Amino acid sequence: MKFTDDQIADIGEEIISVLKTVYDPEIPVDIYELGLIYDVQISEDGDVKIVMTLTTPNCPVAETLPQEVKDKVGEVENVKSVDLELTFEPSWNKDMMSEEAKFELGML
Repeated sequence: MKFTDDQIADIGEEIISVLKTVYDPEIPVDIYELGLIYDVQISEDGDVKIVMTLTTPNCPVAETLPQEVKDKVGEVENVKSVDLELTFEPSWNKDMMSEEAKFELGML
């Protein structure tokens, strides 16, 4: 079964909601607002590709955080598979955070 553009948009919104439940343990802001998610692609078949980074390559959750993202996104209805690519190009910096995240952290 192929999904329509509207269904893909709905799946995307669901994925973003789930990503907002994943937190970097060192910063009390979710990974989506932190700007750690670089890209989310959803195919007509429900295959999802996520490109994400961590705040630092030596992040203490380098092993567990990507797996948590993969597991949670995999539970979203109509998601068939999740391919997660971890990248450090470009490297994350504070400018990638949303206004909301900067406000939360007292940077605004």
